[in-house]
Amino acid sequence: MGQQQLLLIVLSVIIVGIAIVVGINMFGASAVSANQDAVINDLMNFAARAHQYWVKPIGMGGGGNSFVGILCSDLDPRVGTAALITNDNATYTISVAGTAAAVAVTLKGVGTAKDGANKVCSITIVVSPDGIGAPTITRV
Repeated sequence: MGQQQLLLIVLSVIIVGIAIVVGINMFGASAVSANQDAVINDLMNFAARAHQYWVKPIGMGGGGNSFVGILCSDLDPRVGTAALITNDNATYTISVAGTAAAVAVTLKGVGTAKDGANKVCSITIVVSPDGIGAPTITRV
């Protein structure tokens, strides 16, 4: 009877250990997914502000139907003259600014949460006069 109880205890310890490892892995995957969702949410907000910049007349501080001259401060007034926007979720930049030839602006966000391969999400969104494009997600 003693061997049977010892075997059950060892088996229980192994099952609990496996459950803990699976729980830790699920928590890590959830954190990476939550960070990616937060970066997309922030980029969509910045993209909406970029589109507002395009629509707003020059006299009111906008682009007057142009993305030429758009700055990070136009997307988030809290950054002042900084060339990038940083928060707990990611670092955001205007990777392709509007020019006279290109009538679109590309916003990029690089997340902070690392996955199992020690990579973070890099997400880009293209904003054009027609609207906001779908996010493109890569791992870097």
